[in-house]
Amino acid sequence: MPKSKRNRTVTLSKTKKKGRGHKEAILGAIKQAVHDYSSAYVFTFENMRNQKFKEFREQLKSSSRFFLGSNKVMQISLGRSVGDEVKPGCHKLAKFLRGDSGLFFTNLDREEVQRVFEKFEEHDFARTGSTATEKVELKEGPLEQFTHEMEPFLRKQGMPVRLNKGVVELVSDFVVCEEGNPISPEASRILRLLGIKMATFKLHLVCRWSPDDFEVFREGLDLSDIESS
Repeated sequence: MPKSKRNRTVTLSKTKKKGRGHKEAILGAIKQAVHDYSSAYVFTFENMRNQKFKEFREQLKSSSRFFLGSNKVMQISLGRSVGDEVKPGCHKLAKFLRGDSGLFFTNLDREEVQRVFEKFEEHDFARTGSTATEKVELKEGPLEQFTHEMEPFLRKQGMPVRLNKGVVELVSDFVVCEEGNPISPEASRILRLLGIKMATFKLHLVCRWSPDDFEVFREGLDLSDIESS
C-alpha cells in the first residue's frame, strides 16, 4: 500500500540563514568599535581551531574585541575609500581583509598586542586536505603501540598489517604521508593514532591603524595601492 503524502516528517531543527538583520548588526558593531577602541588591526589565521580561538578571545575580552566573518561586510563597515570611511585612514584596513582574515580592535598598546599575538600558538592534529609538514614512514615489523583489536581498523586505513601471535605487525614499510602533499582522510586518522601533530593554529598581525598612523607588519604586502587611494 503506498504511503500517504500527508504523513511527511517535518524537521523543526533546521537553522535559519543569517539574513539582513545579522549583517546590519555586524556593520553597526564594527562602526562602533572604530570609535570605542584606540587602534585596530587586520590579522590572518591558519589552521583555525574554534575552541582555542574562543579561549584566546576571552583572555582579551576586557580590553579588546574580535570580528570574523565576511571580508566584504567588514570592508563595508570600515569604509572602502576616503569618501565612506568611518574615521580618517581606517579604510586602509579594508584593503588587507583578504582570505582567512579578521579584525581586532583594542585599547592595548602596540608592543603588548605584538607580544600576545606572537606568543599564541596551538599545535593540533592535521585535518584532511592540509599539507603534511614532514614525511612519516613506518618500518616493517611489530607495531606494539596498537592493540590486536585495532588490526581491522588499521587495515581499512590501507596499512599492510596482520596479527602475529596477538601482536599487530606491519608486513612491509608503509608511508603515511609525504612532506608537502595533502593529507588523506586515512593518513589523518593514522597520524592521530600515532600522536603526531602537524597543524599549528597561529594568528599573524598584518597591519595596524590608529587615528595617528597606519603601518604594515607583514613582509611582501604592498602599501602603494593604498596610499594612492
